[in-house]
Amino acid sequence: MLPRKEEPPVSNPVLMEVVDDIAVIAIANPPVNALSHAVRSGLDAAFAEIARRDDVKAVVIYGTDRTFIAGADIREFGKPPQEPFLPDLINRIEACVVPVVAALHGTALGGGLEVALGAHYRVAVPNARFGLPEVTLGILPGAGGTQRLPRLAGVEFALEAITSGRQISADEALKAGVIDRISDTSDVREMGLTYARELVASGATPRRTSELSPVPVAAEVFDAARTRLAKKARGQLAPQNCIKAVEGATRLSFAEGLANERALFQELMESDQRAALIHAFFAERQVAKVPEIKDVAPRTIDQIGVIGGGTMGAGIAVSALLAGLQVTLIERDADAVARAEANVSKTLQGSVKRGKLSQENYDAIMGGTFRASDDYATLAEADVVIEAVFESMEVKKDVFTKLDAICKPGAILASNTSYLDVNEIAAMTSRPEDVIGLHFFSPAHVMRLLEIVVADKTAPEVTATGFALAKRLKKVAVRAGVCDGFIGNRILSHYRKAGDGAVLAGASPFEVDRALVNFGLAMGPYAVSDLAGLDIGWATRKRLAPTRDPREVYAEFADRLCEAGHFGRKTGKGFYVYGEEGQVPNDEVLEHIAMERAAKGIAARKISEQEIVDRYMAAMVNEAARVVEEGIALRPLDVDVTLLNGYGFPRWRGGPMQYADTVGLDKILADIERFAQEDDFLWQPASLLKRLVAEGKTFADLNNA
Repeated sequence: MLPRKEEPPVSNPVLMEVVDDIAVIAIANPPVNALSHAVRSGLDAAFAEIARRDDVKAVVIYGTDRTFIAGADIREFGKPPQEPFLPDLINRIEACVVPVVAALHGTALGGGLEVALGAHYRVAVPNARFGLPEVTLGILPGAGGTQRLPRLAGVEFALEAITSGRQISADEALKAGVIDRISDTSDVREMGLTYARELVASGATPRRTSELSPVPVAAEVFDAARTRLAKKARGQLAPQNCIKAVEGATRLSFAEGLANERALFQELMESDQRAALIHAFFAERQVAKVPEIKDVAPRTIDQIGVIGGGTMGAGIAVSALLAGLQVTLIERDADAVARAEANVSKTLQGSVKRGKLSQENYDAIMGGTFRASDDYATLAEADVVIEAVFESMEVKKDVFTKLDAICKPGAILASNTSYLDVNEIAAMTSRPEDVIGLHFFSPAHVMRLLEIVVADKTAPEVTATGFALAKRLKKVAVRAGVCDGFIGNRILSHYRKAGDGAVLAGASPFEVDRALVNFGLAMGPYAVSDLAGLDIGWATRKRLAPTRDPREVYAEFADRLCEAGHFGRKTGKGFYVYGEEGQVPNDEVLEHIAMERAAKGIAARKISEQEIVDRYMAAMVNEAARVVEEGIALRPLDVDVTLLNGYGFPRWRGGPMQYADTVGLDKILADIERFAQEDDFLWQPASLLKRLVAEGKTFADLNNA
């Protein structure tokens, strides 16, 4: 491999030299050799020169620094395309009259892999990775990828790879026919030259993928893919257009297939889904830009302490261990310590089985990197301690009092609370500037979101350390202010009330779940409650009961389930019954609801699926607007990133604020005013929403402010 060092920008990112009658083209556009306009122009000029020369017998294309070509240049997203266009450039590469070798290392993704597919031969280092991830941005490979990959690797392989957007290892690529060989050389340039010399010596000629014919497959292959993706990727256009493009490769000429691919690509480029996915892509990069920590250096993190070895605590420990950190987990007694060790071990063994962790690294972790204890004194040298105990203010205050007495100066004391006041927790210590909220989502070693809750006295370098830790743990971090529930759970409490309101008005919980799954959520809110445990929400409602406004229409049917001991999946019954037949609706819920409607004098009416979605989204957006206006979230995009990564909001809709901008803030406001005729306490429009509508602005305008 080439050294992983940053190279300074160069005026010409594509350089060509002729070595032994072989044209060697180097792409030097650090850090990832993105296919910028300058790179495309440089490649086009290089092949124009090769066409004019008669002393070149072969061509090698390779990337300098860490990778071949990792895809498009994100700085050009949203800008009008400039010639040379990538499809034309790749066609020119493929049309070259002498053999063209792509020497691959690092990653060849998106347009980078399409360039490699346009070459005649491909050689890669063992750890190179390949993929066509365009579907994750709401588009499809638009430079021949849907036409060339099925010709090289077969239709079924191409369908799966293109519609999933996943990365492919060198071994898998070799087996499928995507590449021709794997080389162990550490010098990528020499690897390409060696292969080119062999081809010249053997008299090899150009081997153009466009001239191959895909192996025929039955129409049922495409039908099965459509059915599978209609279920897996509900409502998404890009996967279905990918199927149409690959299908075109089997029934059209190459030129016609390219034209079909381009038409399908353009359709997606003009779609709301593509705009939403691009928004999500950039929002996740923007969210870490927090003004208060600009140019603030984080503290050093090597040792992590975790208090509590249950599902959440064990998940946090595993996340830190997989990131290479030393972890000490504290439980209350020897039996609890043994259970915690077993929880961590079981989760790590799952990583070994999935190939995410080697057996050697597992043994090293369990043999020394990780330890569990019932003695708080073992945390004396920890750099960060994360409390993940029962969601009780009194319990958490006790933990932080102990930590304050034991932990070294400069250690960061973090609470994993989902709702509680971090300022109140910090006040139990002599160092409130070192206290912060780190709200992980369960399972903590899987879920990407980490809410970083900044208390009133939290020091900027502590906040910066929270973001640095999130990056090391491969989490998406969002800054949140202190309020009950922070960003995500505060908004959740309001859109859940909207769901309950729809049920009291006439819908069933099962109809609400079905409508929102059809909207794009992985699970409906009542199924999610069963999964999380109905007792958790019940405990929160009881905690907040003294503060409840008497004007609130409080839905009681979930409480009735809990009072009967039905807490969801953990007890086998909640909104659904869980048994040998899987998940089936619990008819007892309908009895509780009917009784409550009668007691409240509510005459049930038919609630359409669209109204359910409108209620849910209006409540979500309205409370999110308040969260932004109060500064709990810095920008609307912070809300979007939170809901996308922690609450199952469909990525292809971009997040609730992007969705609101798409359908129109005036529509959201009109929906709120319509629902207020039924419940004018719940449905009070946020002042920010009203102001934006009056000014003809969007939430995106606030992101760019």
